[in-house]
Amino acid sequence: MKHFATEFGPLPHMRVRQIGIGCGKKDFEQANCVRAMLGEIPDSEEIILELSCNLDDMSPEAVGFAMEEMLAAGAVDVFTIPVTMKKSRPGLLLTCMCREPLRETMLALLFRHTTTLGVREHVCNRYILDRRTETIETPEGTVRVKEASGWGTSREKYEYDDLAQIARKKGISLAQAARIADKSRDK
Repeated sequence: MKHFATEFGPLPHMRVRQIGIGCGKKDFEQANCVRAMLGEIPDSEEIILELSCNLDDMSPEAVGFAMEEMLAAGAVDVFTIPVTMKKSRPGLLLTCMCREPLRETMLALLFRHTTTLGVREHVCNRYILDRRTETIETPEGTVRVKEASGWGTSREKYEYDDLAQIARKKGISLAQAARIADKSRDK
């Protein structure tokens, strides 16, 4: 194995397709076994930070403003989860997901725009689908189609804002606006 291996280390993140195990005939102090795995590395992977804090003394408007500021500064996502805090107080867990180069920016925004006294950081692997956007022309206007693929899956979705604009303009439902887009794609 030493002849074929260029390095030894932890198992990489991969989708395992096959595993082979073999045992040698020579006796050693340790087991004389080899396990080999054949797999594929993820289509898209990145390191992402989750910065989170608990809040129980902010108005919903102030929380919303803080979230908007972080998103405008480049956060990948910002969300809240209702939690019960000490003394049975209702509160929020505010989480900001960002890439590592934006850590300091997001921390500054969290401390500036929230009442938190501390922020927790978790470093995570993030697996994502490859994305692209296609534009189609309908008799009622342009509709963007968001396409995502990878990890053995593929899906697409019309952009909500584009469908909503058509629905409002025509006085129809979102489902009817989607059918207009479907007909334009089929042509």
